[in-house]
Amino acid sequence: MENLIYYLPATAIIGLLFTFWKTNWIKKKEVGGEKMASIAKNISDGAMAFLKAEYKILAIFVIAIALLLIFKGSSEEESNAFVALSFLIGALTSGLAGFIGMRVATKANVRTTNAARISLNKALEVAFSGGSVMGMGVVSLGVLGLSLLFLLYNYVIGVEWGLATVINVITGFSLGASSIALFARVGGGIYTKAADVGADLVGKVEAGIPEDHPLNPATIADNVGDNVGDVAGMGADLFESFVGSIVATMVLGAIFVTGFEAMGFFSLGAVILPLVLAGTGIIVSIIGTFFVRVKEGQDPQKALNTGQFISAGIMVIASFFIIRWFLPSNWTVNNFDYSSLGVFIATIIGLIAGLGVGKITEYYTGMGNPPVRKIARQSLTGAATNIISGLATGMMSTAVPILLIALAILGSYYFAGLYGIAIAAVGMLANTGIQLAVDAYGPISDNAGGIAEMAELPKEVRQRTDKLDAVGNTTAAIGKGFAIASAALTALALFSAFMQQAGIFTIDISTPKVMAGLFIGGMLPFVFSAMAMKAVGEAAMAMIEEVRRQFKEIPALKAALEIMKKYDSDISKANEEEKKIFDAADGVPEYQKCVAISTNASIKKMILPGILAISVPVLFGFFGGPEMLGGLLAGVTVVGVLMAIFQSNAGGAWDNAKKMIEEGVEFDGIKYTKGSDPHKAAVVGDTVGDPFKDTSGPSLNILIKLMAVVALVIAPSIAVIDNNKIDNETSNKTNTEQTISVQSEDANVEVRDEEAAVFGEVSKREGYQDLTENDTNESTEAQKSISRKSIQENR
Repeated sequence: MENLIYYLPATAIIGLLFTFWKTNWIKKKEVGGEKMASIAKNISDGAMAFLKAEYKILAIFVIAIALLLIFKGSSEEESNAFVALSFLIGALTSGLAGFIGMRVATKANVRTTNAARISLNKALEVAFSGGSVMGMGVVSLGVLGLSLLFLLYNYVIGVEWGLATVINVITGFSLGASSIALFARVGGGIYTKAADVGADLVGKVEAGIPEDHPLNPATIADNVGDNVGDVAGMGADLFESFVGSIVATMVLGAIFVTGFEAMGFFSLGAVILPLVLAGTGIIVSIIGTFFVRVKEGQDPQKALNTGQFISAGIMVIASFFIIRWFLPSNWTVNNFDYSSLGVFIATIIGLIAGLGVGKITEYYTGMGNPPVRKIARQSLTGAATNIISGLATGMMSTAVPILLIALAILGSYYFAGLYGIAIAAVGMLANTGIQLAVDAYGPISDNAGGIAEMAELPKEVRQRTDKLDAVGNTTAAIGKGFAIASAALTALALFSAFMQQAGIFTIDISTPKVMAGLFIGGMLPFVFSAMAMKAVGEAAMAMIEEVRRQFKEIPALKAALEIMKKYDSDISKANEEEKKIFDAADGVPEYQKCVAISTNASIKKMILPGILAISVPVLFGFFGGPEMLGGLLAGVTVVGVLMAIFQSNAGGAWDNAKKMIEEGVEFDGIKYTKGSDPHKAAVVGDTVGDPFKDTSGPSLNILIKLMAVVALVIAPSIAVIDNNKIDNETSNKTNTEQTISVQSEDANVEVRDEEAAVFGEVSKREGYQDLTENDTNESTEAQKSISRKSIQENR
């Protein structure tokens, strides 16, 4: 069994080989016409320009943190300077996963559009293949990085370190992944929503043209945003959860090593179990991708569900045998009875909780469902009632997911303790490969629809891409719900690991320090969300002003817009002269200026939220102690999860309420479509919801995990500092007692002879021997103190 550790990287290599195969398969597909290729190139160039600018900034940050980690690791007993290497590799793999996913997504979008000219199944095949590259790339890089680092530290350069030090050093990998994930999510969210708001408000509401129309200067930036926000951002989010859950389980599994050795069982079984489950999940996810097929006229959602359910079923069966193999049937640690069956049940609980939260998310955000239909209906009376209804829907949507998460926590703890909570998060994320493939498929389909609109392809092409896009919206909403649920369990697992590393057994919330930390932690998600929304608002203002400027100052564009308004966007009604004027505006909009606005704004505005997330736990840990930091983490986790569910679901519901009206919805016998007053109200609601669902909401998932990871990394340092504080307080207390004793001795010098006689009598009565000036041990000091107290009472 021990030799199996050496084969763990092989599962990751298989996953990477699959991504390379799929990438080459996509590249061989035809791009389509010249105009389609030109549009796709603009989107790809914009996406790569953003990544290049983002990674330049992040490189400075990563180097600075790595230097601090070298100092930290070198100055601790149970750590090592190699924690900086783990951090660098974690950051590198997270960034590489985003780059690979973005690169392939921007190649798959136009090929999906071209495939949609043939059939729905061909388009689905290309879009899902693009998503599967992202999914398998993320999980493969995560498993490869963690398994190689564990082998390197435990069997090569860190043989003499001990397991505790090895795992402490590996936590740096999770910190690197989390740091890059936060910047990717926040930066990508700001980018995509600044462009989306500009394209919606000026394009749809003011100019009355479709969102993806080539005359809209913000349309390229909007399509770039789909990639940087929903592909790279979501990939980084789930990469962080995936890695974080594995690391937390490894930390908690380390307490079983001694007991397993005593039983004659494989000592590292509980430590490497999460890595084995994750590696198995790669293979199972690859198998699931081959079952995603759809026939013309069928629902693509069923095809995606088939692949997910098959891979989930195989994973459940495989998990049962893997857990039975790596763990004893029964064992006891700290008076808690564990069993391999209990650990297996905990993984199933995590998987069910993730699916449950996803389904609840689908109910509250799915087109045609009662909550979304109600928001659409309330658009009849204007934007205000639309917004009120959307806020209420988002708030109500928190109830069932939180209950499911709470039940998952209680159930997994009942069956396997804190290790059960951590393994439940691993179970939930074991199929991340295919889950992320389904998530990334959505923005690729959205891009494909945009390219079809801009390239003015036949209506049946747009209908096919719209069908894929509609399913993509649902999968994106489910993915966000899944990400929130996994973030909650992962953060709790990391929190438990932090407590173990910091030497904390309980946290008393009645303590002023802990209560203060709890309140401040609860405040942080609001401040973080406000910073993200403010950034979107400011960037969107600049985008709106730029689009308005182009509409006013570019003559060809202005003339074409007048013809669009005259015929309500139906150019087929225009005469030949008007069509020539309209065609003259082709390629006139200055797309790159809008791309530059989104890029510059997102890069500048992502820095402060990132610094906040990393610096606050450090400050509270070193100045407030581990208990206060524990209170902070509890506050930010509870409020952060609630806020994330509320914002993501409210934004998703607003978005689909708008889409319902665009497709044509009937209320009280009257049909409402694009351009109607309810549609304009719904667009305003959707615009308000954009930063909710794509910027601040998803970013909160990473905030709570990143703060927990930072706490875990600094736990050995603050545990030492806290112990020093206790020693100092004890020393001060002893010194105070000694000072009192000296003062008593000084006072005794001045007392009369009869008082000295009383001292002697008291000493005899208490049963102590005569005290001399040379007595210095603790028992003698105690005798002195008690005797002097008795003298004072007698006086």
